[in-house]
Amino acid sequence: MTLTSSNYFSAEANREYLSVSQYKDFVGSTGIKGCEARALAELNGEYEREKSTALLVGSYVDSYFEGSLEQFKAENCEIFTKQGTLKAEYRQAEEIINRIERDPYFMKFMSGQKQVIMTGEIGGVPWKIKMDSYIPDICIVDLKIVKSIHDRFYVKKYGYMDFITNWGYEIQGAVYQEIVRQNTGKVLPFYIAAASKEKVTDIEIIQINDEALAGALEKVKEHVERVVKIKNGEIEPERCGTCDYCKFTKVLSRPMLYTDLILDEVEDVE
Repeated sequence: MTLTSSNYFSAEANREYLSVSQYKDFVGSTGIKGCEARALAELNGEYEREKSTALLVGSYVDSYFEGSLEQFKAENCEIFTKQGTLKAEYRQAEEIINRIERDPYFMKFMSGQKQVIMTGEIGGVPWKIKMDSYIPDICIVDLKIVKSIHDRFYVKKYGYMDFITNWGYEIQGAVYQEIVRQNTGKVLPFYIAAASKEKVTDIEIIQINDEALAGALEKVKEHVERVVKIKNGEIEPERCGTCDYCKFTKVLSRPMLYTDLILDEVEDVE
């Protein structure tokens, strides 16, 4: 199928192509567990995650800069008052936008072509990408609205990590860089344009170096085959046991030992 802005997120496109978000739903990142069972249920239209306030604030900012704010408003009318203004808990989105727009350096990175779609192949599988700001021959930029740019996250196996490693944005950079290379023949640097949801919005332009992206790409290739087999129904998905989907669909069959109650989960360190 030919991808467009109108069908990019469709069920048909998600079945035919892998995307970074779908991959991370299945596999996870260094700091966030994936859940194969939940990812497959979402792919099949059997489960939908609830939209949080934090997610909607970020999506509002994203849609503003990609030029699709009116569509976002139509699809999320519940966040607006009857007068058409944002409800109190969502007004921070406009403050973040104002902070971004008064920084020339940040806006330079956001000045590229918006929501450019490209497709390619990684690990023998079709992939799709949609870039927030693509500046041909110069760089690839992805806008991230985060709780705090300098948040630290803790995982027992790995220790403390930054928000990029925690959420797997190096995976996104690796895939985007490779797909752009396949389409243009050029390896472009990848940047995160980050703005925080703090009382006073913080902003940064953050580069993920090519060595980190190359390492992330190799890890993606290692997991792709299993993801595709699950999507095709060739093997059964594993349950993470801790996400909302697993809790909702849990079926008890035996008691558990109290010593198993403490799980090795991600711990957000303030």
